[in-house]
Amino acid sequence: MIVQLTGTIVELFPTHAVIDCMGVGYELGISAITASQLPAVGTSGVTVLTRLIVREDAQELYGFATREERALFDQLRAISGVGPKLALAVLSTFTPAQLATVVTTQDAARMALVPGVGRKKATRLLVELSDVFQKNAELKMLVGLTEAPGAASSAPSNAPASEAADALLSMGFTSAEVELALDGAAEAGVSSTKDLLSYALKRLGGGR
Repeated sequence: MIVQLTGTIVELFPTHAVIDCMGVGYELGISAITASQLPAVGTSGVTVLTRLIVREDAQELYGFATREERALFDQLRAISGVGPKLALAVLSTFTPAQLATVVTTQDAARMALVPGVGRKKATRLLVELSDVFQKNAELKMLVGLTEAPGAASSAPSNAPASEAADALLSMGFTSAEVELALDGAAEAGVSSTKDLLSYALKRLGGGR
């Protein structure tokens, strides 16, 4: 696995870069934010973090200026329906810190600004990433996401249900449909926002 390269930047564009390492040129897919953080063409001794993706018909190499961005790239790709190009589109739109804010505030309108992401997909991405940020301590640390003391104990016990209901309403479902879709979730042992949303969407037939 190639996890980083050190060499001379020979090409640099908003979507890709080429780095020469001892006479071998490696083309990297990059985000616009990484492109803005890399030094000018011709600069030597540049280290770029990488992620190699092997497919049946190709081997693709992606580059990142920071550990935070690479970690988020990995998490985005783990979401069903999100490939490398869409992951880079998200990372081109938001810095890791900005994305953390969008996720913690569940701002579907801002997430929908990402090219190729509509309102419905934006809501799904936010739910998936919310779960990631809650469980991945390293990712929390990397983006500087902290929780205020006592926040967990003071949060209302029905917060996940409210978040799931808000997400469904933003998808265009009516209040009556949302109420019926979430009915029986507690008895079924479904409690997290992500699981509640999946539970409701199954009862609604997969959404509109």
